[in-house]
Amino acid sequence: MEQKRFYITTPIYYPSDKLHIGHTYCTVATDAMARYKRLTGYDVMFLTGTDEHGQKIEDKAKAAGVTPQQFVDNIVCGEKGILDLWKLMNISNDRFIRTTDDYHVEAIQKIFRKMHDNGDIYKGKYVGKYCKPCESFWTESQLVDGKCPDCGREVEDAEEEAYFFKLSKYADRVQHLLEDTDFLQPASRVNEMVNNFIKPGLEDLCVSRTSFTWGVPVDFDPGHVVYVWVDALFNYCTALGFMNEKYDDYDKFWPADVHFVGKEIVRFHSIIWPAMLMSMGMPLPKHVYGHGWLVMDGGKMSKSKGNVVDPYVLAERFGVDALRFFLLRTFPFGSDGNFSNELLINTINVDLANDLGNLVSRTTAMVEKYFGGTLPVERAEGEFDADLIAAVSALRGKYEAEMEKFQFQNGLEAIFKVIQRANKYIDETAPWVLAKDEANRARLASVMYNLLETIRICTILLTPFIPASCEKIFARLGAAADCRDWDSAAEWGRLSASVTVHKGEAIFPRIDMEKALAELEAIQEAQKKAALPALEIEPLTEEKVDFGTFCRSDFRAVKVKACEAVKKSDKLLRFTLDDGTGTDRQILSGIHKWYEPEQLVGKTLVAIVNLPPRKMMGLESCGMLLSATHTEKGQEVLNLIMVDDKIPAGAKLC
Repeated sequence: MEQKRFYITTPIYYPSDKLHIGHTYCTVATDAMARYKRLTGYDVMFLTGTDEHGQKIEDKAKAAGVTPQQFVDNIVCGEKGILDLWKLMNISNDRFIRTTDDYHVEAIQKIFRKMHDNGDIYKGKYVGKYCKPCESFWTESQLVDGKCPDCGREVEDAEEEAYFFKLSKYADRVQHLLEDTDFLQPASRVNEMVNNFIKPGLEDLCVSRTSFTWGVPVDFDPGHVVYVWVDALFNYCTALGFMNEKYDDYDKFWPADVHFVGKEIVRFHSIIWPAMLMSMGMPLPKHVYGHGWLVMDGGKMSKSKGNVVDPYVLAERFGVDALRFFLLRTFPFGSDGNFSNELLINTINVDLANDLGNLVSRTTAMVEKYFGGTLPVERAEGEFDADLIAAVSALRGKYEAEMEKFQFQNGLEAIFKVIQRANKYIDETAPWVLAKDEANRARLASVMYNLLETIRICTILLTPFIPASCEKIFARLGAAADCRDWDSAAEWGRLSASVTVHKGEAIFPRIDMEKALAELEAIQEAQKKAALPALEIEPLTEEKVDFGTFCRSDFRAVKVKACEAVKKSDKLLRFTLDDGTGTDRQILSGIHKWYEPEQLVGKTLVAIVNLPPRKMMGLESCGMLLSATHTEKGQEVLNLIMVDDKIPAGAKLC
């Protein structure tokens, strides 16, 4: 019998900067689904990749002093880049596409030409609004308070010659697709798309640009590059070999079973993408699933907003599987979720350390303690067995029903109800009491076997979420390969009756909340600081000062005779200065953050001496010392202007 097939994709990510936990969330979810389908016997194609063209990339590369290709190569392939991140997170993608790949560029040119030749792409002039971060065009009426309705940022006027796709031509067919099928999921997204975009009237879509060059050239009209959404969306087909010779499994895997995308790009995937496929005469994907955002302090995480969480930090501090588990256990996939480090640590401690970790550790430890690690074959049934076995036997069906609906949180909830039931079973059967009497040996062996078998079946179903940890658990259970597969998850008793277990170290150690939060805060503050510009200089003042005003300012060289901190002030230093008049001058300056008093005695500084005296902390300050300021990594830096000590006190600067 021919093997069932399943094609699943993430969106291709925009490499304008390092990816954050929100991108990781989508990719881990896609990976879990791909692993689940492989577990259930499907031939899976799992695609992810990067969308590497566009004005924002071109601008950022220019600012960095590199070519656009060099810029994206660093983000994708450089140290701790996208490829490294997916390797770290144990992502099992079968293919990775970059829109700068030659085969993709060639295919996009053919696709663009075909839509042009069949009359669905025509030349015109675009006049409207453009959001550079989202690479989205908008009409004035679509703006929210004059800003991009997707990201809330400023838009700019755009006017240029462009090619347009006849999106309006497909409005009725797309509306039918959304309203009368289960193409777009969850269903809550449908009304938003229909009411906000289709019913107000779909306008034809700008699909080329002339104001930048970093993109796929329109081969029949030099000066135009293909707009990002044509370039990006067709990756799902070109990565299978559509209109190119790189691969040859388009007929095998297309149409896709599901595209997982963030809700901010549902519009492109549920309206523009099917319309373009209709234009090309191609089958439509079976489903588009728009998942929610991870939010912090009520706002979506965004690279351009700077409110992102680094998945490297969390994975390296808490473990890859712990992070994978947290993302899919905590947040309903179709809804927004509030991310916090406290929630992450609590989930690890409660679910992984306490519930799952303790169940594995306690059970294997008791088998080692009471039976030397190997169970005897004798058994004796008892109270509570039937209830546990019934819960475990029903688990695979409940889990499967939730996974088929992409309800990862609910699938995990079903598993953890059984894990919690198993922990309760330990308390109910009290193995430590049974172990006191040799006559209970067969009963004790049954209790241990029931626990091991429960762990085995739960571990099979946890494999898509925490694959590396599940391998460790299987090894500790002594579970052979034939009792780790999908079919065996529905069969109680597949674990060998005389199984040998190994206790080992805790798979999920409990985390000290207070200590971990302090460590994370220090790491994240250091990252924020490192991300700041190395050097910032205050812009020049545009206001002009007339020459006469400047000449009335009296700048003099002054020598520091004494310097001391002002009592009850964290900032002020009190200077006693020789200004060449024979009478000491006192100036107070708020520079204690940068200098200690003893550093400055004997130095020759510059002061403006004809300012009116003013009181500071009850002391009179007669003038002001000159200094230079700038910002390094977000911190203000101040340097006093010091001149050659050969210059006499009172010398006028001019």
